[in-house]
Amino acid sequence: MRSDGKRVKNEDPMYYLIPYFLTKRYDAMNMITLDIPEAPMRAYMNAKRKEGKAISHLALILTAYLHTAKKYPAINRFVVGKKIYEHNDVTVSMVVLKPGTDLDTMSKIVLDPDDDVFDVQKKITDYIDQNRQLGEANGLDRIMNVLVKMNFLLTIVIGLLRFLDRIGLLPKALIKVSPFHASLLISNLASIRTNHIYHHVYQFGTTSVSITMGNMREVPRRTRDGIVFDRCMPLGIVMDERIANGHYLAQAFALMKKYLQDPALMEKENLRKEEKPAALPADGASE
Repeated sequence: MRSDGKRVKNEDPMYYLIPYFLTKRYDAMNMITLDIPEAPMRAYMNAKRKEGKAISHLALILTAYLHTAKKYPAINRFVVGKKIYEHNDVTVSMVVLKPGTDLDTMSKIVLDPDDDVFDVQKKITDYIDQNRQLGEANGLDRIMNVLVKMNFLLTIVIGLLRFLDRIGLLPKALIKVSPFHASLLISNLASIRTNHIYHHVYQFGTTSVSITMGNMREVPRRTRDGIVFDRCMPLGIVMDERIANGHYLAQAFALMKKYLQDPALMEKENLRKEEKPAALPADGASE
């Protein structure tokens, strides 16, 4: 029935029962920090810059997430109305600051399963350029401007939108512009020199995972010669554990870290060698 996802079927019964016990997305939030070593990412970005190809940390992280979701598709699921769905695509919600103002805007990037790091970088650049145009409003901005003018009717209208979303009848045009209906919410807090946080996953909409990128920090690591400190980018990750069990999610984010420790893996030539998607463990939706 939903235009943005298809029902998940033939899974372990626990997956269908958990949403009845954990009825809210914020009931089921699990939070972790991934410390991603900066040296491999920096070496890769510098090498590509010499080839005339500018690659950002954001492009590396989004590409790693995209291809992790390709191999571990359960991280692209969501729960609405106690039912489990899988997104029809991979979309990313992101805030963009408009230059010269204190205003920001938010919309989505649509990623293709076959995008490599260069494709993702181009989409990010196009997205930022489009949303930073002063004097223009994107689809979300226009809808919000209409909503805030409704005054006393606003509560009724928002309640109706939430109801329509819960039963799968929210108009496709609204889903297309809604930042709450996405595979992933990402925020680059390092760009404003801020530490990473654990950003909540919204109860409204379909976003089951959020990631924030924080300021670089020194992370201790034990070696044979003693303790060394690696310069790392911390990622604050929040997940709705109803979409997959803890073991599955741990494997997924271990793969994401592997991509970021060797970014060349995210170029088309190497992506073609990828294995088939991983099977979802059948030991329940929660550890």
